Amino acid sequence: MFAYLRTLVRRRVVVNLASGRAFRAILWARRGRLLVLRDVVMHEPGAGPVAVDGETVIEVDRVEFIQVLTGTDEG
Repeated sequence: MFAYLRTLVRRRVVVNLASGRAFRAILWARRGRLLVLRDVVMHEPGAGPVAVDGETVIEVDRVEFIQVLTGTDEG
């Protein structure tokens, strides 16, 4: 399960959580059941985007879906 994550490493993505929170970031690494994100902007329902310093680690079980951004979506 989640074997497709291997193809997303080092790509710009939007990681959407079941809670409604989303992270626009570079999926830097997958460490077992964890995703490591860099260059993160967090989006919460009802709030503006917030830049996050450092790396963000998310459990794969919390992920609802992942959107892969293309060259025109990255800006």
